[in-house]
Amino acid sequence: MATLDQKSPNVLLQSLCCRITGKSEAEVAHQFQYAVRVIGSNYAPSIERDEFLVSEKIKKELLKQRREADAALFSELHRKLQTQGVLKHRWSVLYLLLSLSEDPRKPSSRVGNYGALFAQALQRDAHSTPFYCTRPQSLALGYGERSAGLSASMGTSGISSLGVYTLNGPTPTPQSLLAGQPPQSAAGGGQPLGSRLAWALPVSSSPSSAQVLPTTRPPLGPPAPSARAVRPRRDGDAAGEVNEAALVRDILYVFQGIDGKFIKMNGQDNCYKIDSKVVLCKSLRDTSSRLAELGWLHNKVRKYTDARSLDRAFGLVGQSFCSSLHQELKEYYRLLSVLHSQLQVEDEQGVIVCTESSLTLRRLLVWMYDPKVRLKTLAALVDFCQGRKGGELASAVHAYGKTGDPQMRALVQHILSLVSHPILNFLYRWIYDGELEDTYHEFFVASDPNVKTDRLWHDKYSLRKSMIPSFITMDQARKVLLIGKSINFLHQVCHDRTPPGKITSASKSADTPKDAAELLSDLEGAFQEKIDAAYFDTSKYLLDVLNRNYLLLEHLQAMRRYLLLGQGDFIRHLMDLLKPELVRPATTLYQHNLTGILETAVRATNAQYDNAEILKRLDVRLLEVSPGDTGWDVFSLDYHVDGPIATVFTRECMGHYLRVFNFLWRAKRMEYTLTDIWKGQMCNAKLLKTMPELSGVLHQCHILASEMVHFIHQMQYYITFEVLECSWDELWNKVQQAQDLDHIIAAHDVFLDTIISRCLLDNNSRSLLNQLRAIFDQIIEFQSAQDSLYRSALEELALRLQFEEKKKQREEEGQWGVTAEQEAEEKKRIQDFQETIPKMRSQLRILTHFYQSIVQQFLVLLMTSSDESLRFLSFRLDFNEHYRAREPRLRASLGVSRGRRLSNII
Repeated sequence: MATLDQKSPNVLLQSLCCRITGKSEAEVAHQFQYAVRVIGSNYAPSIERDEFLVSEKIKKELLKQRREADAALFSELHRKLQTQGVLKHRWSVLYLLLSLSEDPRKPSSRVGNYGALFAQALQRDAHSTPFYCTRPQSLALGYGERSAGLSASMGTSGISSLGVYTLNGPTPTPQSLLAGQPPQSAAGGGQPLGSRLAWALPVSSSPSSAQVLPTTRPPLGPPAPSARAVRPRRDGDAAGEVNEAALVRDILYVFQGIDGKFIKMNGQDNCYKIDSKVVLCKSLRDTSSRLAELGWLHNKVRKYTDARSLDRAFGLVGQSFCSSLHQELKEYYRLLSVLHSQLQVEDEQGVIVCTESSLTLRRLLVWMYDPKVRLKTLAALVDFCQGRKGGELASAVHAYGKTGDPQMRALVQHILSLVSHPILNFLYRWIYDGELEDTYHEFFVASDPNVKTDRLWHDKYSLRKSMIPSFITMDQARKVLLIGKSINFLHQVCHDRTPPGKITSASKSADTPKDAAELLSDLEGAFQEKIDAAYFDTSKYLLDVLNRNYLLLEHLQAMRRYLLLGQGDFIRHLMDLLKPELVRPATTLYQHNLTGILETAVRATNAQYDNAEILKRLDVRLLEVSPGDTGWDVFSLDYHVDGPIATVFTRECMGHYLRVFNFLWRAKRMEYTLTDIWKGQMCNAKLLKTMPELSGVLHQCHILASEMVHFIHQMQYYITFEVLECSWDELWNKVQQAQDLDHIIAAHDVFLDTIISRCLLDNNSRSLLNQLRAIFDQIIEFQSAQDSLYRSALEELALRLQFEEKKKQREEEGQWGVTAEQEAEEKKRIQDFQETIPKMRSQLRILTHFYQSIVQQFLVLLMTSSDESLRFLSFRLDFNEHYRAREPRLRASLGVSRGRRLSNII
């Protein structure tokens, strides 16, 4: 019997341990127990024969050692090996190489089984992070280790990511999830029966524990039953009460939106509810209800993605949003697969041991906390983004990222990087190539294909303000619009074939969501610099082309010289040449005759030295003829514009120039008319001295003419210097400082609006303009009255001189100078002429009174004007308060305006 004992396996194994260690039987008790566990366990590697997983593990180990080049070389060699087909068991070779590379002195970093993983509490830093690669950089090799690796590698599942890159770089893996821990229970859920029996042996982990062990050999029979309860795994007991294991299985189905056996979706209340017939304690019922919320959240997100993924009209931005949601759901499913695997392992054993590694509702509540937060965020985001697309959708996602929770902010930033990727691709294609491929109208730049080329700059492209993402400012959006619009304007209107790459150097575009994320993280830095660089380069090139090839600035100066009467010698000579033609009725004028006179005026003045391109655009235009119009009323100069310069000088602008020219031409005609009146007075003053009866009438004419000359001179000063010159100086300074074509167009529009307003041509000054035109009409009427007066006076003077000449001639012949009849006839004619003088005087008096009343009304309107320059004009027109003494309203207006000025000064 002793021989049998000495040859028994226990005795031999203990002797072997003593022989190897050189210690006594009592001292090798720990080693003996370990040897029994080794012999009683299945020591084969518990990993799937997956060649890809082993190769990924090797590459991960190389990357950990900072041997990126070796990892790339290994990947290339492994690819070549796969194409050869020489080795049939490549997995075994790779696993052997991996095992040989491991350092036995370092503690194992593998998780032995599911129990070792799920028995650990979730770490605070084990939060989910977005990832960009489709697979983790490394996966565990063992079956249990692989499942743990899946749960630990997926960032969006609530467990930390392994080897994936977030927005800010790789996320460090918490060591608490990777470090292997020895099982704490006597029975491992995933071990064979022999292994469980081996683990049931007492374990001592310290030398001091060996001292209390008995000196006798341990028995070789099966161990005594554990004190912990072991019960079969079933859905309910005899009393009809549902156990926790069945609820866990139902909950895992509910997590995926599938009705369980006891927990089903209630369509009326739109939530998951436990069957009322099920007998369940309150704590389990409450916990199950809290967990079932994940299924409702999952269904909400899934329903949105399923409905929108097939909708092509949702656009690229919307599809990117659905893709990001699918990605998050995919990581959620991976976590659920790990939980299902754990449950399956427990079910395969046929029994469930109440250990710390088993799945319970409380553990699920803890493990699913982070996924629940993420699903809540996604569900809220889906609600917020309903009915939105394109840039509006990106704005909604961006607005939802303004939170203090770092995990939620990282999730939204990841989704935003995917959503904004198509928008940034639209943007770079637009600013670097001028191409707009926006099939579903998602970009904030809109194009109207019905607009013709001549209106390309003004009407073809516009901003969709609702589609401007909130992370792009309005100034950036305006610059983006101008960049692409400038490129298309150069190609289609200016016919400039310079490639866009030579206009501005194209920067790296957002090829991947990671590039988009980097740009979004630095909107005020790199993104702003790219837009500014493209904006300045493109706008500068466009302005250079317009100034160099199309003489934009020269055309602008030509408008000032000819249409705004800035070329004084040309305008004066033209008026002298046109006077004989323009006094005729408007219906008798011919445009070719006036065009010839225009060319004569150009050749005779300094205008001949202008560019031929400018002079050929100058032309004559006859306005629509009304009954009674003369040539002065219908004559106008015209300036033909076409091509790129028509973008600045639009049809509306040329209409404004025409209105201003007609006003200035009429004012210049008044000055020309008063000059003729003054010349007539100076020439006829000496001739009519012999007619003393006309002295009062002539004096009245001189006074009225002086009033009119003063009024016209002050108006001309105001128009020429305070309106035209000041506005032109502002325009020229703005044009010189303009950074893009829009700045020039805006400055030019402001220039025209200012002239229109201050020349009394706008709607607000209609009453002033009517009074001014009435004054001009009085000047023309006064000219006619004075011409009639001088004509009658000169005829009477000629008759008197003729009578005296005949009388003198007869006296020289020795005859009587006049007969009684001739003398009576002469006296009667003189008497008749003298009787017409009071009529002339009354006519001039009426004319003077009417003229002064109109001027007084004009001054009252000037004083009540909101324009300060017009109020100052009233002071110059009535500098000696001549009209104020005649008009009570004018005195009141002057008093009010002076009081206002004094109050402003004080």
